[in-house]
Amino acid sequence: MAAAIAARRKGFRVALADGLRPPIDKACGEGLMPDGIAALRNLGVGLEAADAHAFRGIRFVGAGVSAEAGFPAGPALGMRRTALHAMLVEEAAAAGVRLLWGAPVSGICGESVRSAGQTISARWIIGADGFSSRVRRWAGCDARPLESRRYGFRIHYRAAPWTGCMELHWGAGCQIYATPIGPQEVCLAVLSRNPHLRLASALAQFPRLAARLAGAPHATVERGAVTANRSLRRVYRGRIALVGDASGSVDAITGEGLCLAFQQAAALADSLAGGSLQPYQAAHRRLARRPLLMSKLLLAMDRRTWLRERVLRAMASDPGIFRGMLSMHVGGLQPLGFAANGCALAWQMWNV
Repeated sequence: MAAAIAARRKGFRVALADGLRPPIDKACGEGLMPDGIAALRNLGVGLEAADAHAFRGIRFVGAGVSAEAGFPAGPALGMRRTALHAMLVEEAAAAGVRLLWGAPVSGICGESVRSAGQTISARWIIGADGFSSRVRRWAGCDARPLESRRYGFRIHYRAAPWTGCMELHWGAGCQIYATPIGPQEVCLAVLSRNPHLRLASALAQFPRLAARLAGAPHATVERGAVTANRSLRRVYRGRIALVGDASGSVDAITGEGLCLAFQQAAALADSLAGGSLQPYQAAHRRLARRPLLMSKLLLAMDRRTWLRERVLRAMASDPGIFRGMLSMHVGGLQPLGFAANGCALAWQMWNV
């Protein structure tokens, strides 16, 4: 949807073909970070009237301590994935995108796309078909081996949020996100390397979180998805380009997947307007650099208990360290500042 809107804003005639019908759901943590909100605004999409719930920062909970930091430039939003998709459908329709729902794409031949029994000619073809992209395979844009593979499962609970933050609870081999998405609704998502671990079992590790949700009914059924760090050697071939998870992905632990897709959509539209996809390749690599770095740091905490406990205790004892890390995470801290913050974290870890 973001890629279609961005291309339409550049004056292209755009047709979007999808085998499903809106609003389309997908398992995710449903937090839109401040940089993601800014990226949407850059596409001309405002969230001022959106059905969303603001939260001021992030709280890490684990190892018997908690650390909290606010976002440096305004709040984030918790928003149902279906509500976000419905809003983007309206924006795309208003922009003049031709929306072909229930029209699965069965193949690409030259400069045409086969969809629902018809052939659509196109100057440019964009594959935005997710983690297991068929367009990526058809275009011959091979992916490098996955650096990690994890599994996420999500349920919405009818419960009033107990904090103004999105909470990340760290356990042995898993994390649980709790994101406020409404005055009486919280989204919980568990991430782990175990494809069989579901929220009900994972909550046993987190008795205080389980107690907050005791008796709260589910607002939705449990949904799951695969998440991973993945990079591609090329995100385009000829006149076919990839965007979003089709073009590579970062582990959901970062919460930056949507932001990255919105930023890629804008960069891709700029390249299309310039008549060459080479600038998009360079922009795509640059945009992925920070989220990939942050995901590797957070996944190191997931793998190593001693590291996770020391980092959490260091952040709890010096809140400025967590503020610096969060600022870097959402693009508000320059590399020099990140290096200084890393040194402060290492020193504090040594002394806790």
